[in-house]
Amino acid sequence: MGTALEGIRILDLTHAEAGTSMTELLAFLGADVIKVEEPTRGDLGRSNGPPGVDSGYFINLNANKRSLALDLKQPRGRELFLELVKTGDVVTENLEPGALERLRIGYDVLSAVNPRVILARIKGFGLSGPYSHYKSMEWIAEAAGGGMAMTGHAGNPPTPSGTTYGDTGTGIHGAVGILAALWQRQSTGKGQVVEVSMQEAVVNLTRTAMSTFNDTKKSRPRPFPDGAATGSGLFPCKPGGPDDYVYLSAGRTGWQSLLLTIGGEELASDPHYSDAAWRAQHPNEVRAKIEEWTTQRTKHEVFRTLAEAGVLCGPTLNTEEVYSDPHLNARGAIVTVQHPKRGPFIMAGCPVRLEDSPATVQPAPLLGQHSDEVLGTVLGLGGKEIAELRERRVIA
Repeated sequence: MGTALEGIRILDLTHAEAGTSMTELLAFLGADVIKVEEPTRGDLGRSNGPPGVDSGYFINLNANKRSLALDLKQPRGRELFLELVKTGDVVTENLEPGALERLRIGYDVLSAVNPRVILARIKGFGLSGPYSHYKSMEWIAEAAGGGMAMTGHAGNPPTPSGTTYGDTGTGIHGAVGILAALWQRQSTGKGQVVEVSMQEAVVNLTRTAMSTFNDTKKSRPRPFPDGAATGSGLFPCKPGGPDDYVYLSAGRTGWQSLLLTIGGEELASDPHYSDAAWRAQHPNEVRAKIEEWTTQRTKHEVFRTLAEAGVLCGPTLNTEEVYSDPHLNARGAIVTVQHPKRGPFIMAGCPVRLEDSPATVQPAPLLGQHSDEVLGTVLGLGGKEIAELRERRVIA
């Protein structure tokens, strides 16, 4: 059986992360993603790492794609791109506001060439509104979307997240939009513009905080309120390193299981600890009791013991631990690819699983690695013409 998106061709003008994460996810699912890059330097993310080789940042965000190094500023380069548009299903971009129009390849031009083509556009603040001409990036999106104000410690400034939910979170929203447009095209026969704002993608990820405001008319404080009284929150573990914590969420349903696990029947039947009102008045004592148990065990021991008892719990894994996590590796969520310049390269695989068409992971392409292949097989150009294009620096 083929892949889920077999036969879908995406011409990818994205760079950095918000756009590349979007097209990588679709490439994982089987789309033919042709990454169209500036010939001399390519995606700026390529140079964001060790000298002389593509960065880990680029490789992690561009798996399963083909690279066509094509100069869109040259008339012939633009002509070739529009020829590719005739064969494609989707064009994606997250260039700075106005860049696509300056290249004279806006949706009016693309749809005139191919009425079925879908143009997916990621912008920091969208295509309309007072902020639409402003640029953005990960932390701008976190701040302006309402996420950063909820992160950090009480009395200190808002703190950027360690994850890139402003970038990759936007990319996931964009992929959903593209799939919806492809589905609608089956009935209409027409393409359309898919627009995703980074600010709005972050707003969409703050709905729980919005519900708090709806009910209390107050913004969620920094940090989350201590939930020791209900067995919720971060608790330190042995041996006390910077990442040696677990997050528990016992709540009402798991509280007795937590007490039985850390103190047996004696603690579970204690009239104080089994009384929610008393716990609410003595959160420090409750926290001390839980920490007395967690600090004698590693986070992995605490996690497995409490999870087996039915208590919601998770260890705080750093990146190195994520790479080596036995569960993630057993499921194939962490994979090793053979990069042509960097050799064995460990990275995350496809986060979406389709039973009938499991994703495979191929390393990100070198700059222009597939230029000859794309121009030859897709557009039917001969070797002599391709060589002339390279001589004129239209391609690389």
